Amino acid sequence: MGVVVLPVAEALARLDGYAQVIDARSPAEYAADRLPGAVNWPVLDDAERALVGTEYAQVSPFEARKRGAALVARNIAALIERHLADTPRDWQPLVYCWRGGQRSGALALVLGQIGFRVAQLEGGYQAFRRAVVAGIDALAPPLALRVIGGPTGSGKSRLLQALAAEGAQVLDLEALARHRGSVLGGLPGDAQPTQKAFETALWCVLRRLDPARPVWVESESRRIGALRVPGALIEAMHRAPCLQVEMPRAARVALLMADYAHFVQDTAAFCARLDALRELRGHARIDGWQAAARAGRLAEVVDELLEVHYDPGYAASSRRHFARLGEAARVRLDDGSPARPEAGPGPAGHPAPPPALSPCAGRR
Repeated sequence: MGVVVLPVAEALARLDGYAQVIDARSPAEYAADRLPGAVNWPVLDDAERALVGTEYAQVSPFEARKRGAALVARNIAALIERHLADTPRDWQPLVYCWRGGQRSGALALVLGQIGFRVAQLEGGYQAFRRAVVAGIDALAPPLALRVIGGPTGSGKSRLLQALAAEGAQVLDLEALARHRGSVLGGLPGDAQPTQKAFETALWCVLRRLDPARPVWVESESRRIGALRVPGALIEAMHRAPCLQVEMPRAARVALLMADYAHFVQDTAAFCARLDALRELRGHARIDGWQAAARAGRLAEVVDELLEVHYDPGYAASSRRHFARLGEAARVRLDDGSPARPEAGPGPAGHPAPPPALSPCAGRR
């Protein structure tokens, strides 16, 4: 069968057609980011890669290659025994490493010699990474984005979920970033992905969206936790038509208490996160909020956080960044339940809300 080396554009166009996408890099490289759906067959593990690299720099490239060849040969033998015992002859994988050179080349060569038809990614992960960055820049601007705005706790994320359930195209940036986008937005026990992995996940979503149909996205700042939203996307969001969600503040407090139940159950963690606001809101106010939270008055603290911190910041940021906020249609929600909202009048040409819940779910 043999090995064919494919440029990144061709390999990505065929990505869904491979029986397996194999990442031949070390586990640490794989954990940081990888091609969609890739499995890790490390030709060198982390310690071996460091050993060979050190020998390359401190002894000689020739000696490093000898050591590396022995390690690679043993590891490939183990990988074949572990993964390919019952694999049929027509199995066709895509193999890649960091630059598309020695590690993936060695694995692809052996697989090809066995009799499999193997595709090797030219340029490796580095070529893929460049394609992701360029792809986001190209895919984001043509999208028919519709931005769902509204103050913290007004049910924007729930509205996005309801839109998706009705078949609308949705871009849920907070889900991709594994963060709710505020100082209290980290998800318990769920670390954010790396910036590269976030962008790969975003690219995977963007490439499957239909630019002829609306794409609903929540209003976000340029950062979601520790991650940056790519410039091309955030600029497209800033130019897009908006829908403004409104909810009574008491209902917003109740919704936040439900969505952030981990802080209700762990007051110490909540108080620790409030420390991040000391420089902005002052020691006296933060001390007061922490004392109230420890005394069981968490709902009171959440209400004051909305009034003093979140609402003024959201209003100022939205006016500054979202050019079409003034012409936004409005959706009034009584609470965070999946009831039908009432949509206020929008400007001429703004998408009208469709039946049940979603504004313009499938039409432009």
